[in-house]
Amino acid sequence: MRRAFVVGVLSLLATGSLAAQEAAAPATPAAAPAPAAAAPSGPPASVANSAAKSLGMVVYPAKGQDAATMAKDDQECYAWAKDQTGIDPAAVKSNPDSAAKAAQAHVDSAAAGIGVKGAAKGAAAGAIVGGITGNASEGAGVGAVAGAAAGRKAKKQAKAQAGAQAAEANKQHAQALIDKVKGAMTTCLTARGYTVS
Repeated sequence: MRRAFVVGVLSLLATGSLAAQEAAAPATPAAAPAPAAAAPSGPPASVANSAAKSLGMVVYPAKGQDAATMAKDDQECYAWAKDQTGIDPAAVKSNPDSAAKAAQAHVDSAAAGIGVKGAAKGAAAGAIVGGITGNASEGAGVGAVAGAAAGRKAKKQAKAQAGAQAAEANKQHAQALIDKVKGAMTTCLTARGYTVS
């Protein structure tokens, strides 16, 4: 039966009669949309833009606090946490790019002349090898080029490593400051009868 239906539909499509039949068919009223499901109960919507939420905290009114009380407690605990820690979370900014550039600049100045030092070491090694083979000056020249390249490569690697370490340290420091405020805010909200995670 299914095969006959599919073959019938395909033949109607091929002849175009299905489109003509649909155009001639009277319009049927659309089915009424299903009633919307009830929204899950939870914290009041007015607290959706709370200070706790901006810090990534989840606060549940364990003692049935209403929206107005939650909003008031949220703001008071936020202000208390800022006062206790001396940290304003809105002012804490992680700037890993700036930290990385500063660390790279420090490596740049500390490693100034590393290519020259590498060239000198390479020249000395090349002269020794060249002396054994009978052409110390050619050996020194080859050694100097190789030593300079190795020195520049080492400097480049040191800059990249210092930049990555400084960027990560900057992110961790900023997060530690935010975590201090979150801890203080959790203490305040818990004391007021909220469950915080």
